[in-house]
Amino acid sequence: MIQGQIQTLMTGRGSEITAVFYSPLSAAKAAVLIVPAMGVSQSYYAPLASWLAEQGFLVASFDYTGMGLSAQGDLRQLEVDILDWARFDCDIMLNAMTQTGRPLYWLGHSLGGQLLGLVPRPERITKAITIASGSGYWLENSLSLRWKVWWLWFVLVPVLLPVCGYFPGKRLRKVGNLPRGVMQQWRRWCLNPDYMLGVEGELVKQQFAAFTRDITALSFTDDELMSAHNTNSLQSFYQNAPQSAKRLSPQDIGVKQIGHFGFFKPRFTDSLWQAHLLPELN
Repeated sequence: MIQGQIQTLMTGRGSEITAVFYSPLSAAKAAVLIVPAMGVSQSYYAPLASWLAEQGFLVASFDYTGMGLSAQGDLRQLEVDILDWARFDCDIMLNAMTQTGRPLYWLGHSLGGQLLGLVPRPERITKAITIASGSGYWLENSLSLRWKVWWLWFVLVPVLLPVCGYFPGKRLRKVGNLPRGVMQQWRRWCLNPDYMLGVEGELVKQQFAAFTRDITALSFTDDELMSAHNTNSLQSFYQNAPQSAKRLSPQDIGVKQIGHFGFFKPRFTDSLWQAHLLPELN
């Protein structure tokens, strides 16, 4: 198992983020940037990152400002939003990975597939693979989730953010602790039928339209968070990107459950990583 090396990078907004780089034993054939889901620590992706390095890729994971290893000080005092994560955190990671001169693959889980359309200079990316990613519009969520997100967006967030100064998701067992600005912005997006495009305006629409690299979207029929409607909506945002989609069921690979988070678990090394991810990277 290849161990990662921790590095600290300074973003353009003056904040530090912590990344982990996994180097192959020989010259890298390509680079893979793992872009995390909302509230998910980069440590969750370590098994996949190590495995990809064993396949000959230079791999990097990272935590957004205020999250995981990139947490600094009191979360109540942190002024950051999701656009900052894309325009500064993802930007500095892309800079680091393009230094190799190798093809660069964006591997975005959930939120990581949404931020693809928000990063500066997307031409640095050779190809994107999104995993369990879609828009977050709440009325497109799976039926079993809608009452929970109604409670989240219309009760918990409006009440807790002013009181706590951040979203105390860890205590609630919901997406983890998140900065105030992130949660406020995410709420606005999730309540709009056009998600971030409907909230952030024409400039963001143009950014998504300007993304022209190939995108492969992997999604799962038993995803408890992202419905097929969510996934299709997000794909429609990238109107000028060549796209392909694979929607897999647990039965397709002979298991009972994959869900929103399952893809990254080592038990799927052969059935998902080897069979469905690796061909997209070669």
